[in-house]
Amino acid sequence: MNSLTDGYSSCMMSMNVDCKEQLKTQFVTREGIYKLLTLATYSRPNRIGYNVQTNTSVYVSFVSYSDSNGNDDRICFNIGRELFVFVYKGTKKGADLTKPIDKKMYKGINPTCHDFNSVAITEDSLPLIVGFSTGLIQLIDPIRKDVSVLFNEEKIIDKTKVTCVKWVPNSKHLFLVSHSSGQLYLYNETLTCGTTTPIYQQVKSGEGYTVHTCKTKSTRNPMYRWLIGCENNSINEFAFSPCGLYLAVVSQDGFLRVFHYDQMELIGMARSYFGGFLCVCWSPDSRYIVVGGEDDLVTVYSISEHRVIARGQGHHSWVSVVAFDPYTSTPPSMEPCLPGCYRLGSVGHDTQLCLWDITDDVLHHVTLVSPVPATPKQNGVIHHSKHNGNANIIQKQTQDPMRLIGTAACPRFDQCPRLEPLICKKIAHDRLTALIFREDCFVAACQNGYVYTWARPGTITSMNAHLVSDPNSIISSIDLPSSNTASVV
Repeated sequence: MNSLTDGYSSCMMSMNVDCKEQLKTQFVTREGIYKLLTLATYSRPNRIGYNVQTNTSVYVSFVSYSDSNGNDDRICFNIGRELFVFVYKGTKKGADLTKPIDKKMYKGINPTCHDFNSVAITEDSLPLIVGFSTGLIQLIDPIRKDVSVLFNEEKIIDKTKVTCVKWVPNSKHLFLVSHSSGQLYLYNETLTCGTTTPIYQQVKSGEGYTVHTCKTKSTRNPMYRWLIGCENNSINEFAFSPCGLYLAVVSQDGFLRVFHYDQMELIGMARSYFGGFLCVCWSPDSRYIVVGGEDDLVTVYSISEHRVIARGQGHHSWVSVVAFDPYTSTPPSMEPCLPGCYRLGSVGHDTQLCLWDITDDVLHHVTLVSPVPATPKQNGVIHHSKHNGNANIIQKQTQDPMRLIGTAACPRFDQCPRLEPLICKKIAHDRLTALIFREDCFVAACQNGYVYTWARPGTITSMNAHLVSDPNSIISSIDLPSSNTASVV
């Protein structure tokens, strides 16, 4: 065995021992004890981890679904080139991996993200939109297996990876797609994409963004194209506010941009302390946005105050997902005797779960920083007249990171409150890629293809106590991928 192989083997053995020693299966908060339900862990049907090196994260989607057998949710997750849909019982019952509702394996491409359309579901239909590493988008239906509609099939719209896909709130047909090219596209699933490269005309421009529509005689996809920041500046994630009015977008250039979605107006902006922003989420009342990224921090932004109000320091590597817990959060009341407190969760490449409380003293802390420098604009639209210079120069200036240091968009460390995590626990063997809070549990996923269910305090009874088991019986940090070849869809 050569020195390279020896080094690799030693590294794997060391990492495996370290992971097994540190892995947590329960932890305590002020609410009580959270416990890992090992037998409610979802993965590939053979429970063998995915150990092939890939940049495609394991993504998880849920939808509430009612059929003739009762109310059971559906869970979708991707592992490598595979996509699975299962019935999800939460803390009530273990995972039956032998009975997927749908399973697909793709050849030469990886699913990267997906989203159920909760508005359009019926007892006989469950629309699911899926984005891929090659720029392809597919509409499928796990119930009606014959449904398969492709968008951007010829890659004439965008050739880069799909980074995020979401159905537009309260819409049965519209969905928004982001790419690593730095562009957002609005699609209508009832329209075709055409066979020729789209010709665009600008309909809106503002600070660091432009919006175009297709210049055609008949309506076709994409209906709109947004260019966010500079070209080839990857959009890493976007999220609609719970109220449906706003859109928050985070990019590799380290910017959070907040838009009034229907008006296509930029209403807020923040800058990372270092590197790109990778993830974004909204508070349940649409008042606050939290972002995380390559600066290893979680950053809290206030919509009403147009400023960063706090940063959380607890992770030791990139923050991959942030999510509010609506079931333990108490939004601020108009009554001063009822203080507010938001519960936030974050997971990262350090395999750590952090929980944070954003309390009233943080929300109302007065920070003395300079306002964000403005660029010449009127009604939210930059005027590219001659005396303002070249539009590209203005756009470049607005994205200069040094320009925003010490302002409301990027205060220095001593200019805003610093949050400490309530808990910070290692809960997986590989980097964590998903975090979703549910009424009776929270769900987290890691890169090697395991989707964990953690029961909330008080939800473990004699009926489901058997779901708590030895995690090492099904979870291993050095599992090898199966050598069996599955069918290709």
